[in-house]
Formats: sequence, C-alpha cells, structure tokens
Amino acid sequence: MEYIVETNQLTKRFGKEIAVDRVDMRIPKGEIYGFLGPNGAGKTTTIRMLLGLMKPSFGSVQVFQKFLNEDRLNILKKVGSLVENPSYYPHLTAYENLEALRKVYGIPKSSITEVLELVRLSDVGNKKVKGFSLGMKQRLGIASALLHNPELLILDEPTNGLDPSGIIEIRNLIKRLPAERGITILISSHLLSEIDQIATTVGVLNKGHLIFQDTIERMREYSKQKVLLSVSDREHAWQSLVAAGIKAELHNGMISLKEKSDEKVAQAVRSLVHNDFSIYRVEEEKGSLEGIFLEMTTEEKSL
Repeated sequence: MEYIVETNQLTKRFGKEIAVDRVDMRIPKGEIYGFLGPNGAGKTTTIRMLLGLMKPSFGSVQVFQKFLNEDRLNILKKVGSLVENPSYYPHLTAYENLEALRKVYGIPKSSITEVLELVRLSDVGNKKVKGFSLGMKQRLGIASALLHNPELLILDEPTNGLDPSGIIEIRNLIKRLPAERGITILISSHLLSEIDQIATTVGVLNKGHLIFQDTIERMREYSKQKVLLSVSDREHAWQSLVAAGIKAELHNGMISLKEKSDEKVAQAVRSLVHNDFSIYRVEEEKGSLEGIFLEMTTEEKSL
C-alpha cells in the first residue's frame, strides 16, 4: 500500500510535558483520514509537525515518501492546509483574495475560477469577504488551500463553529475531493459523528498517544452488538430460556441474548415457540461509534 504520510515515533515535548508521544501515523493514498481525539489530545501539534511549522523533539515525518526535514519546500508545494481559522483580506473580494495567492504560486488565472466553482462560491466571487458568513469563509479557506492543486489536503477542525447547514456544506465538499481531484485528505476533529460521515480511515489520538488506527469499518467492529427479543409474558419467557441453558438477560422489557450467532438466536426462537410464547420482534442493536470513542479515550484503551 502506498502511504502519502508516514510518521515514525513522532514525539513533541514542551519542557517536561509530552504533547505527542511516539506516534506512528499511516495515511494511504486517496483516503480521507479522520484524525480524532478530545480537545487537547495533541492533534494540532501533530498537524503542525506534519506541515513543518514545528520541529519534532524526536522521530520523523515522511510525506510523498520523502523526509520532511530533508525536502521541506518541494513537499509543501504539493500540500494544501487549513489550520485553525482561514486567513483572508476582509476588504477584498473572494476573487481578489485568491488572485493574491495565485501570484505567489505563479499558476494560471483559470485556477481561481476552478476552485471557486469547486467550493460553490462562484456567484459571490466578486463580493467582499467581510460580508461572508462563517461557512462561506471556511469554504474560501479551503479554496485557498486547493488553489495550487495539491496532492495532500490537511484540514484542522474545518467545521468548528459552523451551523448545521455550514457543516453539511463542508462535509459534502470534502467527500467529493478524492474522486474529483485525486486528493488525499487528513481532517482532524473531536466529533466522531462528523468523522463517521466523511472518513474512510481513522486515527484516534488521546493524551498524545495514537490508540487506534484502521478503517472506519474496523472501528465499527468493536461496537458491542445485542440481539433483542420482544415477546409475550416476558418474565416467564426469559425464565424458560435460562432453564433451557440459553444465556439471556431481561432488561427494559426486552430479552437480550448474550450469544449472538445465528444458530444461538435460532435456538432461542425455537425454544420460545415450543413453549407457546409469542415473538413480536427480533432486532439487532449495535453500540454507537460515540460509545466506542468515549470508551477508548476515557479508559485509555488501545485497540
């Protein structure tokens, strides 16, 4: 597998405090990598080291399979970023803000039109940025990061402070970029619900430690699943299952099976029918990703 970003034992100390502790990050090409962690976990410090804005105390960063400390300028030419709040000139229009950047990059003017269309700001390109909503300013910040057609896009909490419609706008934009532009994306957040709807790969940072790194599907496998039965005369039905040697609990008016294989569920259903209990509903309940995230970060459990 080709990795766009690789870190090896990446560490950052501030005096006696260790903000990032021996992080081995792997971001595959073409993925949206959700970088999760509570506020203060070390996400922004890690991102600053990935961008060469901060020197590691120990360890290394490779981007595009080159060491950042050896080839920083050439690497960063292919990286776009939005860290914390976007920078812009409020008295200039969106187009004029991008034109100032375009001259620095030395790229064609057509790039401005392309990115304004991509972030859906074409209709307000000639309006002054000071009149933009927060969501529009965030989209302009992403447009600035995309102007030079980077291969890697790094976004630090891009939906922070946005209203629901602004969050949806940014989310939809990010999801389109790998397919439309071939961009690999790292997006940090402390909200699992956001990452769940965007990311294909997830890394969870807690107190400077990378405690989980895998696909979003793999993370879901850790959710605790339950098979619940809604039946008649539930107290006696539960007692009959236990008497038959089937592991079950009675909770909130539902029978919960401890063993969830298809055969065990079928066995429980057969037993209930044989003993003349009516079965109204059989359902599978999965634990939420939020629950998994909280469990990992509060118990510091490494998966």
